Amino acid sequence: MSGQVIVLSGPPGAGKSTVARLLADEFSSSVHLHTDDFYACIRRGSVLPYLPEAQHQNQVVTGVIATAAFGYAAGGYDVICDGVVGPWFLDAFRRPGNDFAVHYVVLRPDETTTVTRAAARGADALTEEEPVRAMHRQFADLGDWERHVIDSADLDVDTTATVVLEGIARGVYRLPDPV
Repeated sequence: MSGQVIVLSGPPGAGKSTVARLLADEFSSSVHLHTDDFYACIRRGSVLPYLPEAQHQNQVVTGVIATAAFGYAAGGYDVICDGVVGPWFLDAFRRPGNDFAVHYVVLRPDETTTVTRAAARGADALTEEEPVRAMHRQFADLGDWERHVIDSADLDVDTTATVVLEGIARGVYRLPDPV
């Protein structure tokens, strides 16, 4: 029995962590992987993940997250990976031979809403306006990945979770199998 992997992405302040917790509560066997926790495991040599010089670190951490997600999914858990995972990192989640669905969902409220929400978060979260704006811009035009975007600016968290679950059930956000 295999689970599925849901990569819930978007800029800081988009509502990923809150929605991920609600999604995890909807499945009978679930795991919520908060990607910030994986970055926190780096004790020395850590680079702020939004800086350009963090590219190698971000690729390594994303690969570790994907490996953990696949391990849980292979054991029958539905896994929600919550973090800033741009489509440029999706190859880590598109490995040949997986026997389970992988979904990619981007929560993307408008920039003003994103900055406002990010600024209101706790002390452990990124609240600085410029990095939040920069990451929002990275998600502004996702080209072929736009069909994976949900504008959550005017949605409460329960409605956002419902929209995500309905899209997953219809296969809207499923990643194509690797070739």
